[in-house]
Amino acid sequence: MPVYSMTGYASAQHGASAEGGEAPARAHRLGLEIRSVNSRFLDLSFRLPDELRALEPALRAMITAKLKRGKVELRAAIEGEDAGSLPDPAPRLLQRLNTLQDAVKAWLPQATPLSVADALRLCASASAQSDQDWSEIAPTLAEQALDELIAARAREGKRLAAMLQDRLGQLRALAQQAGPLVPQLVEQQRLRFVERWKEAMALADGSVAPEAAQDRALTEATAFAIRIDVAEEITRLSSHLDEIERLLQKGGEIGKRLDFLIQELHREANTLGSKSAALELTRISVDMKVLIEQMREQVQNIE
Repeated sequence: MPVYSMTGYASAQHGASAEGGEAPARAHRLGLEIRSVNSRFLDLSFRLPDELRALEPALRAMITAKLKRGKVELRAAIEGEDAGSLPDPAPRLLQRLNTLQDAVKAWLPQATPLSVADALRLCASASAQSDQDWSEIAPTLAEQALDELIAARAREGKRLAAMLQDRLGQLRALAQQAGPLVPQLVEQQRLRFVERWKEAMALADGSVAPEAAQDRALTEATAFAIRIDVAEEITRLSSHLDEIERLLQKGGEIGKRLDFLIQELHREANTLGSKSAALELTRISVDMKVLIEQMREQVQNIE
């Protein structure tokens, strides 16, 4: 199953005039567009003309059956085929607009008067009542646009999955670099403690038992080794990387699980940095957190 992004756009149109023939005087066309962006849940909004308002429940059911997450907006508009021309406004409509404007200004004296463009637009909207029955055409057109939207979300999801796979590879490489550093640091610290033990024995001039001083040095070396041991963090980090890769191969509704795993990755990288006893480990931790933050930004867009 593909990985789907929550970001996408699609549009569709339906014309009422016959192909190759002269458009009827009252022919209209329906234009529909649907767009989506990321959201924690499925959030639908509709902007429909009055002729299509009754179809909103059916359109809502259609979208919820195919999409699970995202802020989705569906817009539709019905226009005359000769939308570029300016029809003569009917006198009765102009009179009605003038009456309404006077009524509004009686209550709102500061209201801006209607412009010529406003009057033409309102008159065209009032007179552009289509004889076309959209009850079957609009759902079919919406389904076409919805399928195109899903295809667009799949293409974007494929790009996001490829980016995440690339970051997974870089994180694995950094984890492999961090693993061998810990034994080296422990050995360096053990030698340092042994040197301190020898110096302490030379200064003590026999007043301290050699066994006690050596035990203290070994205890401090052991405590240091435990404090900087990041093997557990690296193991958990590798486990999270494996799970993310498995989810990307599985596809489907994986956005929320990916978001949780990204938080766990960030926690392990932070712990790795807090246990750092060398500049190289600190650099690895910082590089990891940069990559994880890049992944977090993209995971927010996955369904």
